[in-house]
Amino acid sequence: MKDNKNRKKLRELPGVDTVLEEKSIKELVSQHGQKLITYLVREVLSEARNDVLKGKSPPAMEAIAGKVRDQAESFSRPSLKPVVNATGVIIHTNLGRAPLGEKVLEELKNIILGYSNLEFNLKKASRGQRNEHVVSLLKFITGAEDALVVNNNAAAIILALNTFAKDKEVIISRGELIEIGGSFRIPEIMAASGAKMIEVGTTNKTHLSDYEKAVNENTALILKVHKSNYYLEGFKAEVPLKKLVKLAHGRGIPVFYDIGSGLLRKPENLPLKDEPDVRTSLSEGADLVTFSGDKLLGGPQSGIVAGKREMVSVLSKAPMMRALRVGKLTISALSTVIRGYFDDRTLMKSLPLFAMLERREEELKKSAETLVHKLAESGVQSRVVKSTGQCGGGTLPHLKINSFAAALTCERKSPKERSAFAEKVFHKLLNLDYPIVAVLRQGKILFDVLTLSQSDFPYIATALSRVVSLQGET
Repeated sequence: MKDNKNRKKLRELPGVDTVLEEKSIKELVSQHGQKLITYLVREVLSEARNDVLKGKSPPAMEAIAGKVRDQAESFSRPSLKPVVNATGVIIHTNLGRAPLGEKVLEELKNIILGYSNLEFNLKKASRGQRNEHVVSLLKFITGAEDALVVNNNAAAIILALNTFAKDKEVIISRGELIEIGGSFRIPEIMAASGAKMIEVGTTNKTHLSDYEKAVNENTALILKVHKSNYYLEGFKAEVPLKKLVKLAHGRGIPVFYDIGSGLLRKPENLPLKDEPDVRTSLSEGADLVTFSGDKLLGGPQSGIVAGKREMVSVLSKAPMMRALRVGKLTISALSTVIRGYFDDRTLMKSLPLFAMLERREEELKKSAETLVHKLAESGVQSRVVKSTGQCGGGTLPHLKINSFAAALTCERKSPKERSAFAEKVFHKLLNLDYPIVAVLRQGKILFDVLTLSQSDFPYIATALSRVVSLQGET
């Protein structure tokens, strides 16, 4: 009976043509075109029908028109927008990972606006290879014999495993069966590649003898994976790359090292001494090294394979390569970023990631004091507090960066009221046209200056002044 009653209510919903005849909808048609508005009307009515069948009352025409208008406005604006990162997380996966900086923008602009020699060899006046624009740079920086670029590091891993180990065995330590971003796990990637995974050792301890016992005539590769997004303390052991290489090469087996986070080489005076880098890994004998372009490398999303010439050459001709290749925007941005590695001065100047990692506590404290002063000028009360920043993006999980933040102060009496105030302000800032992503922690809202520049401060002050006043706080 209830279902029949709900179905009868469906007759109260207007038809598509009726909605399109509404004055406000006609205005939308003149602004956005007949096709889009008709599509949105159908979508809104479909949603309304589903609601009615669940027992809700049919919406009025005004409500239907309002939803169509809201969706039309949403369609007409890009959903991907710049945000102010006040979280203190430098490589923030949810916020697009590493910022690329002005230098990349300058060079990318010309590539976007016109044509480019992406696959055209200007010297030979013949077809070229898109990877050529970055390969020579990667070889110089890392010491690799050859390299290629695909769309992310998971793709690089699958490509290498599928090409060299399909239907064969790949030995890996149980302590390195990591899960990377988006719930992608090494065992699942291994299975997708067609390789057979042979686990050795235990979660916390793997010895050289474990690898020795597992090697047989069907072993295609020994895979080592850097635990870039977590670390172990206490009773632990893993086999150094050099020893693994000696064992593998003595048996005629290549070593494949996934370092993930993508540090090309180690700049001086940065907290990166325990992080593996591509150059050192190759010098210690790894045959193939795979890594991300948008983590510690500081570039756009991509995956890079570097290593022995004969192996990279085979990968470049693999059928899967066509599906994994990157476009001109990635090649251009990656080329600009890699050229920043020529010397440390260029690196700090051209890549925001390393400039942030280089910031000292004294500088950060002064920056937080400046932000607090700027907020006060706009009528927003705050105070300087200690904070802890992170590198983020699945890199340097043990590294805690001493930082400072501006914490909003609230005159409301009870902790519950102060917490509710902070939460409302936090969400209001997320819904601005130019959103501000702050830190909501233990009932307080913080703006960590590690990931902010002083050019962000005037906007933060103006936006907070408006948002806080709307919450009745002065």
